[in-house]
Amino acid sequence: MKTQVAIIGAGPSGLLLGQLLHRQGIDNVIVERRSGEYVLSRIRAGVLEQGMVDLLREAGVDQRMDAEGLPHDGFELVFDNHRVRVALDELTGGSKVMVYGQTEVTRDLMEARAAAGATTLYEAENVQPHDLESDHPYLTFEHNGETVRLECDYIAGCDGYHGVSRQSIPQERLKEFEKVYPFGWLGVLSDTPPVSDELIYARHERGFSLCSMRSATRSRYYLQVPLDEKVEDWSDERFWEELKRRLPDEVATKLVTGPSIEKSIAPLRSYVVEPMQYGRLFLVGDAAHIVPPTGAKGLNLAASDVNTLYRLMVKVYQEGRTDLIERYSQTCLKRIWKAERFSWWMTSMLHNFSDEEDFNSRMQLAELDYVTSSKAGLTTIAENYVGLPYEPLE
Repeated sequence: MKTQVAIIGAGPSGLLLGQLLHRQGIDNVIVERRSGEYVLSRIRAGVLEQGMVDLLREAGVDQRMDAEGLPHDGFELVFDNHRVRVALDELTGGSKVMVYGQTEVTRDLMEARAAAGATTLYEAENVQPHDLESDHPYLTFEHNGETVRLECDYIAGCDGYHGVSRQSIPQERLKEFEKVYPFGWLGVLSDTPPVSDELIYARHERGFSLCSMRSATRSRYYLQVPLDEKVEDWSDERFWEELKRRLPDEVATKLVTGPSIEKSIAPLRSYVVEPMQYGRLFLVGDAAHIVPPTGAKGLNLAASDVNTLYRLMVKVYQEGRTDLIERYSQTCLKRIWKAERFSWWMTSMLHNFSDEEDFNSRMQLAELDYVTSSKAGLTTIAENYVGLPYEPLE
């Protein structure tokens, strides 16, 4: 097999890159080790930055998002018995976010790819990149019982933190940066109406909580829990009671509870690897970086990588600008570190790091009071939340 761009991973970043390239006449093949059904079953984030919304529109997969997604022009911060609304549109000149589940984004992209007749090979085993520093890299893998060689010009590693892409780069060529947080998020998905029309981020002496949503009838809630907590120890009743304790009374009384349809605990950490390219292999999304979910940046940061690589490939194939290839990592990392900073800052400001009132907890309250008491502080939060502009290649 031959193609121009081989994409490892059929999650939203790989599918979005493939769709954008296809619309520019750049041939691509996606290779995915899981089944399509498995990819769609993964429950992930659902808050899309303005830049990602615009990129999905450019990819031509905006019809259902615009019909079913929930545009949000603000969210709430709750701390020390205060409720502060961050008016995103007013503070950023009109930018908003879109609440639309990652599963739905993935489904839309899958359907668009199928309609375009582009090739996606699911359940491909033993995927391995080769000759990455040459002009003729290729992939080998097993599919339907046969060994396949896929020759290409470039390889996009969109296969996540545990994927083969980053592992294919010699360890001595990479530098890793990591911060592990001493807690996780216990998340519950339920077919209940959201407690609020907007997201609520709440700092409480018992721990952080987040009220989010997937639609007008499906809610997503999170609680900060110790890393040694077990999902099976949290009944639905215990979860709802603890969530109510961490919310203001006027919010808790409106909370509609019900049976969970998904429940899981995710550890929190920050991670970045540099550089994000090796020869003709480019790392995209979670293959190169992880952010705590507090800033709603994970999927959006992957989309910004896709945006950079997509525009780079267009320059290469339509203008012959191969000189830009070496700028991919530097361009992506400039925005990545800013998003890492915001996610780290939000996480550090809203979570409990000790069971006791201490210097850190007083600093958290002082920080929250300071940034929410002036337009300048609120603007800083809003600009980062809706997403900083994509970094230009030139």
